[in-house]
Amino acid sequence: MSDVYSEKPWLKNYDENVPPTLEYEEKTFSEKFQETVEKYPDKTAIIYMGKKITYREIDLLGNQLADYLIKSGLKPGDMVGLHMPNIPAHYISLVGVQKAGCISTGLSPLLTAHEMEHQLNDSGAKMIISIDIMFEKIAEVADKTDFSTVVVTEIADFLPGIKRVLGKLLKKIPTAEVTPLPGKTMVRFMDAIKGMPTKKVDVKRDMDDTIFLMYTGGTTGPSKGALITQRSYMSNRLQVLTYLDLSSDIVAISAFPLFHIAGLAFGGFCLTNGSTQVVVPNPRDSKFIIEAIDSNKPDIVVNVPTVFFELMKTPEFGQLDLSNLKWCLSAAAPFPPENIEELESVIGKSKFIELYGMTETSPVTCINPRYGEKKPASIGMPIPDTEFKLVDTETGQTVEAGEPGEMAIRGPQVMKGYFGQEAETAHAIRDGWMFTGDVARMDEDGYFYIVDRVKDMVNVSGFKVFTRELDDVLVQHPDVEMAASIGVPDPKRPGSERVASAIVLKSGVEGDEAEKEKITQYLRDNVAPYKVPKVIEFMDELPTSGVGKVLKRELRLIMKGCQQLPIT
Repeated sequence: MSDVYSEKPWLKNYDENVPPTLEYEEKTFSEKFQETVEKYPDKTAIIYMGKKITYREIDLLGNQLADYLIKSGLKPGDMVGLHMPNIPAHYISLVGVQKAGCISTGLSPLLTAHEMEHQLNDSGAKMIISIDIMFEKIAEVADKTDFSTVVVTEIADFLPGIKRVLGKLLKKIPTAEVTPLPGKTMVRFMDAIKGMPTKKVDVKRDMDDTIFLMYTGGTTGPSKGALITQRSYMSNRLQVLTYLDLSSDIVAISAFPLFHIAGLAFGGFCLTNGSTQVVVPNPRDSKFIIEAIDSNKPDIVVNVPTVFFELMKTPEFGQLDLSNLKWCLSAAAPFPPENIEELESVIGKSKFIELYGMTETSPVTCINPRYGEKKPASIGMPIPDTEFKLVDTETGQTVEAGEPGEMAIRGPQVMKGYFGQEAETAHAIRDGWMFTGDVARMDEDGYFYIVDRVKDMVNVSGFKVFTRELDDVLVQHPDVEMAASIGVPDPKRPGSERVASAIVLKSGVEGDEAEKEKITQYLRDNVAPYKVPKVIEFMDELPTSGVGKVLKRELRLIMKGCQQLPIT
């Protein structure tokens, strides 16, 4: 049965350089990286605090790390947790893990001990590559997880000797103590690779093998690991590079962390494209980013909206010479249309591009055109070989153009499934279509617009908070009878949200400020910081349907009028 989505109206609005379908190579990440090294051996791959590291150097260091992994007993398909900010060791680890035929999983520094324990145990990670300033998070769960080895790097690694020594001596480069972990092998990153051969290491992997296990928040329980294959990731690489017309001669700055799917995608796509990346260890350091833009004159800048907002607050950003800038890209959270004009007044007209992606699609599926019309508030159009359809959440039938419906996606970038979660996989992927849980509408030109969230997800500066998961934690508190959380606009961060929780306390418990602080502290101990509600409202009862389901739409209306000051 034909419908408006099968007609793909977006194709007529593609840029001239974008074909509707592509020819994909049967080459893994490691194979494509090796091809890039051979083509651009002396080209700068990354720039880290002024230090330039070439593709040849990344390759040789990756070989040494891969050799260490193999000699440590890791086999093809074994899991390695990468627990670092964007520093050289993270890029080297990304390459080295692939060379060894292993799989990596990103470990966010924002995870609580409970969340870290779950991810390490669920993934079966055998080794962790961490950094000294974040090592305490690993130490907290060491006796509850089965990893055997921790490799520890530091911010000063790979900096020139004098800069490294003086930086640490003058305490301009943060460091932290690393203590032994009983029953675990511990080694410094530089010691691990020291003396290891630099000869080529390339353990053969197939296109349908898993390349990354990236975790995404669960609506019905703990986070789930999305199985990203070599094929899905490398297909998405070609789709994005083609759609955005990304040549190998670009210099890029991105504050997206590599432990997040967006940073992992952009970083890996650039590494296999011959591009140069300016490394941003701390995405909240606006001064660093501005100085990096000023000194490196990038062609493209890629960030979450909140990073752009912070840059726009800084007078120095508006004074930069951005004549070399081709475009800026925003992802992971909506960018308010009213702020686009303000950003483009600095970067240049029509230089702002917004896209949509999710962990389960490796991650990019929909982008505003590089050269054509960019519609404010739109996530753009499906990229080559990517099909979209919008369906009624109750009937499962496709909706008409302009009408809202749940977004379903089909394409070569869709994940294999959720690791060890057959039921969740069957619910998410039906007849090859990935049901996103996001409600969108499509205009007559084939541009899509996100209008709601089926999964009640809250977007906190690009980090996803699944309220069902938070509510499950809340009701475990001894004073809480019922709880329901929603997202409310963050007045300080346009396009971002704050988490707000409505709580029914157990009989006899007083709903005062002391109780709010008690519950807040409990959450600080059990969930990542960005998941802790900024607003808590005690209620006698929650609005529910006839079958007892909390009506969050009504709850939003109730809490919209709440005059309570946010908890800091």
